[in-house]
Amino acid sequence: MTISITRIPEVSGAEAILSDEALAFIEKLHEKFAGTRNDLLEARDVRRQQFSDARAIDFDPETESVRTGHWKVAEAPEALRDRRVEITGPASPAKMAINALNSGAKVWLADLEDASTPNWFNVIDAIANLSAAARGDLSFTSPEGKTYALRTDAPRAVVVVRPRGWHLPENNVLINGKPAIGALVDFGLHFFHNARVLAESGQGPFYYLPKMEHYLEVRLWNEVFTFAQAELGIEYGTVRATMLIETIPAAFQMEEFLYELRDHVSGLNAGRWDYLFSIIKTFREAGEAFIMPDRSAVAMTAPMMRAYTELLVKTCHKRGAFAMGGMAAFIPNRREPEVTAAAFAKVREDKNREAADGFDGSWVAHPDLVEICKEIFDGVLGDKPNQIDRQRPEVEVSAAQLLDVASAPGDVTEAGVRANLYVAVNYVAVWLSGNGAVAIHNLMEDAATAEISRSQIWQQIRNKVVAADTGNTITTQLVSTILAEEVERLRSEVNNEEQFAAYYQPAAELISTLTSGKDEDFADFLTTPAYELLDKEFVTKP
Repeated sequence: MTISITRIPEVSGAEAILSDEALAFIEKLHEKFAGTRNDLLEARDVRRQQFSDARAIDFDPETESVRTGHWKVAEAPEALRDRRVEITGPASPAKMAINALNSGAKVWLADLEDASTPNWFNVIDAIANLSAAARGDLSFTSPEGKTYALRTDAPRAVVVVRPRGWHLPENNVLINGKPAIGALVDFGLHFFHNARVLAESGQGPFYYLPKMEHYLEVRLWNEVFTFAQAELGIEYGTVRATMLIETIPAAFQMEEFLYELRDHVSGLNAGRWDYLFSIIKTFREAGEAFIMPDRSAVAMTAPMMRAYTELLVKTCHKRGAFAMGGMAAFIPNRREPEVTAAAFAKVREDKNREAADGFDGSWVAHPDLVEICKEIFDGVLGDKPNQIDRQRPEVEVSAAQLLDVASAPGDVTEAGVRANLYVAVNYVAVWLSGNGAVAIHNLMEDAATAEISRSQIWQQIRNKVVAADTGNTITTQLVSTILAEEVERLRSEVNNEEQFAAYYQPAAELISTLTSGKDEDFADFLTTPAYELLDKEFVTKP
């Protein structure tokens, strides 16, 4: 097995990050684990078709002993016992990383996945920033001369790194001439350069694990952690990971997920947006019962979403793990007081529900929302760091409740189709330009919301859904007409033909394909074909 890289990106310290020793560590990870990962991805396709054909998923009878057994996960390390507020965002550029670390949140989810474009500059810059942060010397000076530095007057957020999901490649690292696995590159580089210093300070290394669909995928991560710790002489169990329950198959395996990672786990998170996308993706051919209303209409109070979050809290606390709430995507606008007031009100409503339900903390996307989330969880937790001791024996959730899409209030509308197309094209265009976290209409959009947008339209075309507001059947022709109108709207808003041609036109073409309603056009993840559009010779800088 041989490893090579396409080039050194123009990042300060990139040569050290991509050292021979670091690349040798990544090569070892691939040698041991790439084959299993490839087999697991193939198994996903088989299971999805089975679920779609059956129009159902159920709790696995083969793992009943795990669900009924008496076991607990490892006790949380001191640094992760209070997670009442977590801020999410990319680790590149440095300014955003510093703002997250200084935000007052207990935890920063340093996102190398849904909120980050994995161009080569961003990948390496993120590792450089995380490495500097681990040593307390991350700083940045803007072109205007403004300096950003890590605060010393108060605790900084504990860093939890989210590597890419198992499905994404890394085209700039080649192993035997083929693209490496993005997850192993992200984890490998971060762990190699930072595990020892983080372990010595009691600050990690900690991870968020995304997009998993089966407990065997969790088992693979546990094997990766075990090997990596042994390889670098880090004490077994030092790594701790929080897993996102953001796929519908995972909702039926929460106990199994915790069990497989029990010596290295911290908790589970309710990744609501990807969860909705996963429902659509899994049951896109399964008929009317799985047609979801407009994205804006599907709130966390919908019965299927209540079942999902209630089961998550019950499962986590039963096993001694943290239950982490989901993202409040509303973002304030300091120039528009009414928008800010509305954002604050919606975030309060969301976090009040989560804290009352028993969650131990929750996510925000903007530093201005940290204090609101903190205030609400302070009111429930008081001096306690968490509420893991709060059991939920009264909660009973069935498979039918988790799959009760039909009870979600709201309609499919042509206005919703239009909004989905605008968001999907706009997001993908900005993603292609190098930014994976995009503010659109006072919502923080990431890859997950773009996934919902494009997959809903594919499903609506495939199932000949009639729009409630116009009475029109949603067809390929109707979507093509609306898409053309929204693309022209974006052209007028961008008002830069070179930028439009470079990013928005290819984004529109991609979304046109992904929303066709044809089997061959439904990509499992839009970021996979979008990644192929990234210009490998031109590295986008922030």
